[in-house]
Amino acid sequence: MSRRRVAVLFGGRSAEHEISCISARSVIDALDPEHVEVVPIGISKDGRWHLLPGPPALPAESGRMPEIDPAEGTAVELATEGASRELVGADGSRAPIDVVFPVLHGPMGEDGAVQGLLELAGVPYVGAGVLGSAVGMDKAVQKVLFEAAGLPVAPWIVVREPEWDEDPEGVSARAEALGFPLFVKPATLGSSVGISKAHDHVELGRALAEAFRYARKSVVERGVHPVRELECAVLGNDDPVASVVGEIVPEGHEFYDYAAKYLDTEGARLVIPADLPSGLSDRIQRAAVTAFHAVECWGMARVDFFVSGDELWINEINTIPGFTSISMYPKLWQASGLPYPELIDRLLDLSVERHDLERGKSAVARELDA
Repeated sequence: MSRRRVAVLFGGRSAEHEISCISARSVIDALDPEHVEVVPIGISKDGRWHLLPGPPALPAESGRMPEIDPAEGTAVELATEGASRELVGADGSRAPIDVVFPVLHGPMGEDGAVQGLLELAGVPYVGAGVLGSAVGMDKAVQKVLFEAAGLPVAPWIVVREPEWDEDPEGVSARAEALGFPLFVKPATLGSSVGISKAHDHVELGRALAEAFRYARKSVVERGVHPVRELECAVLGNDDPVASVVGEIVPEGHEFYDYAAKYLDTEGARLVIPADLPSGLSDRIQRAAVTAFHAVECWGMARVDFFVSGDELWINEINTIPGFTSISMYPKLWQASGLPYPELIDRLLDLSVERHDLERGKSAVARELDA
């Protein structure tokens, strides 16, 4: 049996470029070379694709956060002809591929842009499609869908940058009516980039200014207190399943911010499985699957929750969760009995399964049009 040729995409144009590289390294390390031929594709911050000689270096190996060097590797473009899918280099080289694994976090990678490109090219890829990816990237839109699906959401508002520029006092009044403390987030970014916790009017202004550095739309939501931060992983296509529930306990940080996630090795403690009553764990698992369907996900997602006492609120869904060696998504499946290498194999199988189903539907539609 021939090896499956998997193009792993990482880097990208978003503020989560470096985290994407670290996640991709973990994915590449987990792929079985006897069954998979890895085609590492680094996307530089200017959006150029490069066929690299190997996986990105980890911070422990290089002493710095990884970044795709535009001068590294061979510049390539995606080319398809019939059933043939190839990455064609500027030097005339060709690298056939069977499946794409986008390990891209943030805009221009996780938001449906790359997924649309791969759909047009007819290439199977891991994860949610165009719609699920776009909704999963937009924290404001997903909250509307969660509420429509009957999921509990903490009080929140959307603030657009022009509103803030034109009427900061009016925006502040709307936000403060939710009640402090408030969390302020860029609506279309992940990895806790640009997120702040505001305890008063002055901090709210600073938090909105910080969020608008990264996006033109922000979400302001009331902080739940006291709070436990819980996460659940979902895997599948039409009939997805949920993992055990895990808990994130920040250590030395007021909340699970960027520094606690990626810079401070002791910034948080992961408790897997979380110490919860069985009834609450069941509620979270059911809610995670409901959220997965609500935003039209495929393949994988991590769903984040807040719990205070026996009250439960859904926070957000992440359609390309972190895949680093310390990330919650693979750890949750490990604790659920699915080791990391088997998880990656399952995701590749799900991508081909969905591609074949969608291709069959498209063929029927073309016949009807004819």
